[in-house]
Parts: sequence; C-alpha cells; structure tokens
Amino acid sequence: MYILIGTLIYRSGAYVLDKFLANQQEIQLRYPASELIMATAEMDYLEELESVIRRRNLRGKVIYFDVEKPAYSKSRLWNIACGREAIRHYLLTNTDAGALLYLDADMTFNPEVISIMKHEMPGYGAVFSGYRFKNNRIGLAGAGCLLLTREALERIQFRCYEFRNGQVINEDNILEMDLYGRGFRIKKGFFLEIDHHVSDTEYKRMHPQRIRLFRKIANHSLVRYWLMKASIKYHLNIPDKGQRALWRSLSFFDKLPGAGR
Repeated sequence: MYILIGTLIYRSGAYVLDKFLANQQEIQLRYPASELIMATAEMDYLEELESVIRRRNLRGKVIYFDVEKPAYSKSRLWNIACGREAIRHYLLTNTDAGALLYLDADMTFNPEVISIMKHEMPGYGAVFSGYRFKNNRIGLAGAGCLLLTREALERIQFRCYEFRNGQVINEDNILEMDLYGRGFRIKKGFFLEIDHHVSDTEYKRMHPQRIRLFRKIANHSLVRYWLMKASIKYHLNIPDKGQRALWRSLSFFDKLPGAGR
C-alpha cells in the first residue's frame, strides 16, 4: 500500500528538524512505497524546506496552506487544524495513497513505524499510537502518530472549536468524535517507540507496552465521544479533563493485584 506521511511544520517549532528528517530517511528506506508531505503556513519557509528535502534525497513535497479562523480567535489550534486538513485534502485530490500517517515534526519514531501501524490497522479506520507529552503526561489519542485509512479521510474533515469565552477543543479530539460518530472503529495503544523532543537534546520516550484495563475504559472512544459532545454544547473544554478525572478514579483499582492488562 502506498502511504503518505503528513507533517505540519513551522519555523519556530522546527528545533529538531534535522533529527526528524534523518528519521524520515530511515523510514523511507524501510518502506519505499511512502512519501513525505510537509505543510506550512509560512510562505517564506517553503523554499528552505524544499531545499532540505532535496538535499536529503527524500521523496517528498512541501505545500502551503492558509489559516482560516474566526475574527475573535486567539488560539494557534486553527493553524494545526488547517494544516492537517490541507494534508488530508492533498492526499485525496493529488494521490492514490491508501492511508495517511500523521507524524509530528518534534518527534522521532521507530523506523518501522509504517509497518507497525499497518499491522494494527485491519478492521479499523484510525490507529493512534500514544506518546509522552512534554509535561510527561501520557496521551493515547493525540495526532502525533496517527494512521487513517483513505475511506476515513473521505468522510471527515479536520476542525477545531474556539468559543468566545476562550475555551478551545483540539482538532484530534474532534477528529475522534467525528470518526466514532460516523461508525469507524478506532484503535489506540502504545505500539512503537516514540521520542517526543522537548529541545534539541532532551526528549520524553514512550516504549511499546500493553494498556491496563481501566486505562482502556477511561480512554474508550464512547466515553470521549460524549465528553466532547458535552464540551461543544456547554462551550467548555472537558474531554481531556474529564478523561483524566475518570482515569484517576479508576487507577486505584488498576493497581490491585490481578487487575488485567
């Protein structure tokens, strides 16, 4: 299967770009039927990025996107949502790729990431591989390592919410809600080693591991679906807070002897 790797990039966040692109070279060596698409909203960054891709002999392209958002908006989430949406649109209109793998540019991955994620994909519209956030919290449904089938991409759009009271809901949360609402099965786990870089020299590493039963319950897409629906209705950002509260309430039982993984 031909697979597109999509990456949102901006100059101030490209502090490990060399490491990321070296990792992409390894990934393309392991899986030649792949191509890197980088999306930026900074027009003056396009030529530089294209030059770097050529120097590294990567199969890839840089695309530009506009950020469309409400006049009252203050959140940078619109940049992320619009960038991911630009990559989705590019795949559907310019390629015959069967799947899209989103990888964040401040992370590096096991070079076998495509084969690992493909192995988890049969029967699912989306596969999330979790990682450590920069504050060391663990996330299971972030879009930093996310594989989506073409069929799923045809049925959704990347979007976010920002309310006039300042509350926001991330694009990956809305994506999960939309996928679940359209009947797609969603798989979450810690399937591969991922390094989330805090700086050029510091990173938070996630190793492959199984998920304990009660973490599975707290992160179930049905639970998160209703938390997100409630967030939109009441203009509050409760998906992550609600999920964390549920996880804390269940984690005591998860630590008991015999609690299943």
